[in-house]
Amino acid sequence: MLRDITVGQYFPGNSIVHKMDPRTKIIVGLIYIFVLFIASNFFSLLLGVIFIFGTVILSGVSLTLLKKSIDPVIPLVGISLIFNIFFTDGDVLWKLGILKITDRGVWAAVFMCIRLICLVIGTYIFTYTTSIMQITHGLEQLLNPLNKINFPVQEIAMTMTIALRFIPTLIEEADKIISAQKSRGADMDSGSVIKRVKSRIPILIPLFMASFQRADELTLAMSCRCYDSGNPRTYLEKLEYKRYDFFAFFCIAIIGILVIYIDTRIPKVFY
Repeated sequence: MLRDITVGQYFPGNSIVHKMDPRTKIIVGLIYIFVLFIASNFFSLLLGVIFIFGTVILSGVSLTLLKKSIDPVIPLVGISLIFNIFFTDGDVLWKLGILKITDRGVWAAVFMCIRLICLVIGTYIFTYTTSIMQITHGLEQLLNPLNKINFPVQEIAMTMTIALRFIPTLIEEADKIISAQKSRGADMDSGSVIKRVKSRIPILIPLFMASFQRADELTLAMSCRCYDSGNPRTYLEKLEYKRYDFFAFFCIAIIGILVIYIDTRIPKVFY
């Protein structure tokens, strides 16, 4: 299961999404999240779904890989589904004690599940098609105006990208520790949920120790390469917007306008 979590990994490619400016991906991604969560009608939400699957096709990312990446998130989607179904007010469809299913709860659960899945797919597409250096460069360029008020733009961008890069590393480390524990006779896959959670506690200490060790090695490596956060960075490639970047801006703008138009013209589903 842990090996299926591939967020933070970059898969080189030659697709349109790979060639896009990282600033475009960040801006379009933020707008898409906003549009996705303000959509309160079936037709407006459908536009968001069409946009993300169009992006998947243009990115050239394997659907099999994408499905394996989504599988670990299914429990989170299930929890969201349960909470929305049973704890949203509305016309009662079924009731048993304190538990009740309402019409608005069903719609809220369906909408939230679709939103979460689209959000996860979008996150994976972004990390699959954008290298760590591109993410760092894009964030620095977008936050560059904040330098005028002495905001630590470079440090924030570097911290965020290092944290993103460490996700697959820590997952790989945790998988190795679990395999080592199982080879010594540890049983982590049987028993009640509480027992299985307790069986994973011994994994945390070596995982934290490995994390601190890797952080220390990274600090030493950056120091040996004379990294200084106070000096401005230079890049081999200069970021420039291209035709497909403007096309991406145009598409997300049209979708945003259509979502707002549909939501104002057609009654909301469950709000």
